[in-house]
Amino acid sequence: MFTLPQKESGAPTTCVGPASTQDLGSSYEDGLEGECSRKPDQKLPELRGVGDPIMFSSGSSYLSSRGRMIKWFWDSAEEGYRTYHMDEYDEAKNTSGIINLGTSENKLCFDLLSKRLSQHDMHWVEPSLLQYPDWRGHLFLREEVAKFLSFYCKSPAPLKPKNVVVLNGCASLFSALATVLCEVGEAFLIPTPYYGAITQHVYLYGNVRLAYVYLDSEVTGTDTRPFQLTVEKLEMALQEANSEGIKVKGLILINPQNPLGDIYSPGELQEYLVFAKRHKLHVVVDEVYMLSVFEESVGYRSVLSLERLPDPQRTHVMWATSKDFGMSGLRFGTLYTENQDVATAVASLCRYHGLSGLVQHQMAQLLRDRDWINQVYLPENHARLRAAHTYVSEELRVLGIPFLSGGAGFFIWVDLRKYLPEATFEGEMLLWRRFLENKVLLSFGKAFECKEPGWFRFVFSDKAHRLRLGMQRVRQVLEGQAQVAEDPPPCQTQKPSDQRR
Repeated sequence: MFTLPQKESGAPTTCVGPASTQDLGSSYEDGLEGECSRKPDQKLPELRGVGDPIMFSSGSSYLSSRGRMIKWFWDSAEEGYRTYHMDEYDEAKNTSGIINLGTSENKLCFDLLSKRLSQHDMHWVEPSLLQYPDWRGHLFLREEVAKFLSFYCKSPAPLKPKNVVVLNGCASLFSALATVLCEVGEAFLIPTPYYGAITQHVYLYGNVRLAYVYLDSEVTGTDTRPFQLTVEKLEMALQEANSEGIKVKGLILINPQNPLGDIYSPGELQEYLVFAKRHKLHVVVDEVYMLSVFEESVGYRSVLSLERLPDPQRTHVMWATSKDFGMSGLRFGTLYTENQDVATAVASLCRYHGLSGLVQHQMAQLLRDRDWINQVYLPENHARLRAAHTYVSEELRVLGIPFLSGGAGFFIWVDLRKYLPEATFEGEMLLWRRFLENKVLLSFGKAFECKEPGWFRFVFSDKAHRLRLGMQRVRQVLEGQAQVAEDPPPCQTQKPSDQRR
């Protein structure tokens, strides 16, 4: 969760993002290691270019410098993730175990999904499914993806299968795009707070960095909102990166946003895309929550719905089933880009990140079943998300806790600054540990590179009995913490240095 140091000391905007990840290893789309667990006093090794020898105190003589860095990412994520998996809550076997409100997974619709995935049309084997496919994905699947995205993204013209590449999840997509778009040491702009796993996705293969566009919670006028991204802030971050000698090659946007649950309006999207075109930047748009907009009043628009993209050759859109269909373990993601050079380069990497033919068949069957999606799954999924969101938000209101929620995604961005023992990231970690000790796992703001200590992400997309128990435990911690805040001890913990810099 703390930033990786540069070769030269320095730039708060251009530093590599949090070394933590929400899914260490390819098994987790949004795992707990990065969001919840890095030790606050843990120092990160200096990063060097590919081929430079580097030694870590915890290194292995069996590994290359890259191998030691990759192992370091895994080893350094301990506390939350490993503690949780040693003591997971189970209503039958371990009722005193840890409740997980930290991992962004939809656990509300397994009954619907298991029934659909068990139907006869899902189980089919033919020779082509057991042989090497086109690395972009089987044509039958790319055709279904193009139709699916055309319909749900409301594209003004039908999207083309030749612009589709499929692979095993958005983590692989980020990694592949970073590798083919950027040189070693170059960077993407990314607004903070953001889904922290992207740091590892773009770095471990491509040695690509993230240049932060820091946002804050201050509201400066009637037409502004907390953590609002503006072109002015993008320009400032780009100028600062350039002044530090960092070459920025692109901009990453998450829409709907994680962890804010915020949604960019069509006008805002257009402004960001025009900014990128002006500076000849690629734009990677992650729309993995596009069908998880559960409030009817929220007017979500996909970037693919815009009448005319300012720079279609540098605009690349990703989507996956992990969030919208609650299938984070199935590992299916897709890229849509009109740039055939980019599509071909990413497809070449799909030989390492491809899907089995059997899974491609299942995904095609699922995506073409528009009746089931529109009449069964989406209405029920949205209703369950809405009910779970209402419960957690009402609990927060009763406690008098401010929060932000945009009516999309699986999470609420919660302001617990008044409960910190001190207004530092060390104080944030102390509060997070109090939650963990009380058997509830949350994600703290530093994991998303939020610049203000005290923000936490609460995931609500879980069954009612687990939410009730989790919020009871949250209440117990905060009531105890409020007493501490009213009567602070005479000796306060020393403030840590600003690890982000």
